[in-house]
Amino acid sequence: MIEVAVMGYGTVGAGVAEVIRMNADAIARRVGDRLHVKYILDLRDFPGDPNEGLITHDFNDILQDPDVSIVVETMGGLKAAYNFTKEALLAGKNVCTSNKELVAEYGVELRTLADQNNVNYLFEASCGGGIPIIRVLNSSLTAEEIEEVTGILNGTTNYILTSMAEEGKDFDTALKEAQANGFAELHPEADVEGWDACRKIAILSSLAYGRHISYRQIETEGITDVDAVDIAYARAINTRIKLIATSRREEGGIWASVAPMMIGKENPLTAVDGVMNAVMVKGNAVGTTMYYGSGAGSLPTASAVVGDVIDAAKHLHVSIKSDYSAEELTLMPVGDVARSFFVRFKGLASDARKLFGEISDLTKLEGHDGEIGFLTEVMPEKDFKAKAASSDQVIKWFRRGKKEEK
Repeated sequence: MIEVAVMGYGTVGAGVAEVIRMNADAIARRVGDRLHVKYILDLRDFPGDPNEGLITHDFNDILQDPDVSIVVETMGGLKAAYNFTKEALLAGKNVCTSNKELVAEYGVELRTLADQNNVNYLFEASCGGGIPIIRVLNSSLTAEEIEEVTGILNGTTNYILTSMAEEGKDFDTALKEAQANGFAELHPEADVEGWDACRKIAILSSLAYGRHISYRQIETEGITDVDAVDIAYARAINTRIKLIATSRREEGGIWASVAPMMIGKENPLTAVDGVMNAVMVKGNAVGTTMYYGSGAGSLPTASAVVGDVIDAAKHLHVSIKSDYSAEELTLMPVGDVARSFFVRFKGLASDARKLFGEISDLTKLEGHDGEIGFLTEVMPEKDFKAKAASSDQVIKWFRRGKKEEK
């Protein structure tokens, strides 16, 4: 019997206990032993819950029990989660987490600590919910030199943008609907400002390129400024606006960004709607592969956590190696990245050409006299921004990407 402790009995923690119970026989076949949840740590009591008898309010019950070899951290937040995780690793216990904030902030330290104590710190569920993207990077694609990781990594923003595009809702209405349906938090800033996606692409990029990438380096924009007119322009030029998290290897280095982008219908990510997530990984030999699924939710995320628990159970006293150095990788400036841009412009096409050079996809929307939309030619982002800042005729702009990104 392999004893497991779950820290945090919220949506994901409860799901972990349920998946271990529900799939007990299948898990036992794959591990060669049965998993058993011995403790559930939470500040609250759960009278009448099937796991009521497992609840403890004292972390020391877990820490000091030599029978507990795997700890699941689904608490969220930083301070307590960091302290408890660190103590568990020092005590020789494996830790599996869904906490992307903790992984992005302290992942290098905690992974190093796990290695030093011959245990594992695993975090599949921190990126993409039930999508097994971290396991793909650590195992399936290890023969590849990864050239790009691009995806829709936040279900809340994807739900909002889908509602705006397909149902004509404005941002505020779509956000309130997402909150009412449980897809957005009461305080949704981490999602709508792009911070959640930023942390996730930092984690995935660190694994893809083999060196730590701090999320603080990544230029990040959210979707709070996207309005119905932007959606109408996107539709007019046969594109969709999606919050895209990207990292890419180029001649000048590796860059990363999170921003709302207009992507063409030929891009598979345009078909990823609602709360779903998807990640595209480009390798130098295999080409582009895509991974799609639920990016959140109790059982999908819990399934990813339990997958890590199974890996930990198979390697109780051996650290699973991966290509992830603690050395920090300095990203190239996003301003050096060449791409095209969609511009909303107050004035004539001739004025736009004087400012930006050749333009394409010239668009006029009914009811918006005096305004045009167009696509610029490919240029470094810093050059585009300098041109846009020099004119009060530029209303708004979106990254469109280089031709191969469409």
